Amino acid sequence: MAFEKDIDQIKELEKEISNTKYNKRTQHAIGLMKAKLAKLKDKQEQRVAKSGGSGEGYSVRKTGDGTVILLGYPSAGKSTLLNSLTDANSEVGAYAFTTLTVVPGVMEYKHAKIQILDVPGIVHGAASGRGRGKEVLSTMRNADLCLIVLDGTQPSQLPSIKKEIYETGIRFSKKPDVKIRKTAKDGIRIGRTVQTPELDDVTVKGILKEFRINNAEVLIRTPISADEFIDCVEDNKKYMSVVLVVNKADMLSEEQKKKMKKNLKPDLFISAQKKIGLNELREFIFDRLDLIRLYLKEPSKPADMDEPLIAFKNSTIEKICIKLHRDFKDKFKFARIWGKSAKFDGQKVSLPHVLQDQDVLELHMR
Repeated sequence: MAFEKDIDQIKELEKEISNTKYNKRTQHAIGLMKAKLAKLKDKQEQRVAKSGGSGEGYSVRKTGDGTVILLGYPSAGKSTLLNSLTDANSEVGAYAFTTLTVVPGVMEYKHAKIQILDVPGIVHGAASGRGRGKEVLSTMRNADLCLIVLDGTQPSQLPSIKKEIYETGIRFSKKPDVKIRKTAKDGIRIGRTVQTPELDDVTVKGILKEFRINNAEVLIRTPISADEFIDCVEDNKKYMSVVLVVNKADMLSEEQKKKMKKNLKPDLFISAQKKIGLNELREFIFDRLDLIRLYLKEPSKPADMDEPLIAFKNSTIEKICIKLHRDFKDKFKFARIWGKSAKFDGQKVSLPHVLQDQDVLELHMR
């Protein structure tokens, strides 16, 4: 009964929010309704999880220097794209639901080995479990980058794809710079370093109280909306980069492409079947993964400039030690670096030092 009551409340709130015109006067009311909606959905998710129906995602071991998940509706051409980009052998068919399990492949580019996962096509209602949607979208949380593959002949599918992804707690943006520290007293104190025209103090306090937070220090460093602030309060969202490609571009006219560029703003038009635009796509993937190249050297020997170590942008020496070998961090003594992150050649640095692209790294162990 409680479950059905919550579903009814969710539907009522969604309807009320969609019917309420957003302006300065309604900003606070809409913010509170969205906070209540988020709480109800979270409650619903917890009930489903306890009943064993949450969907744990497909078991795929992460390998390589980064993981990309191919996401799209059935028959968008994901399997063909995977086969064109990697050494995988994903079954291809001119009908929906060809892919029934996750098919991994490895794309090699600029010395990086990038894992690409082809998952079953999502359908309308995926976030609530339809068509193995829970498993697909749960797998997505373990990826480093989402590659949305849109069927160019059915561009109207994009809003529903984005909606399903949003409903499962994935955000295609950088995490807002917001700090919320609960305190024992003194109510809610709010500080800002930027203007937030979509989020006033009254709404911030109302949202926090809806989540039973009555005493806290809040510092907002990026312009955000009520939705984004609610995400920060819940602190359970996955933030990741995305590449949007329109597939089957060979079947589109220049006028259709022009219209899609304006309305959908895709990163690239491709044809997986005819291998059009795939080199540009490889570059997009490498760039959006925020990968850097590092060159290792042994003491008193020249660096190996032929085979770089691939790492994520803003990696510390500590992360590199862990990537190289699980014992390296414990045995670490110091490091020397040459390159963009060094103040001078051969600078002596410690584990927290942040590396930059094409740095040369020399590790010294105990």
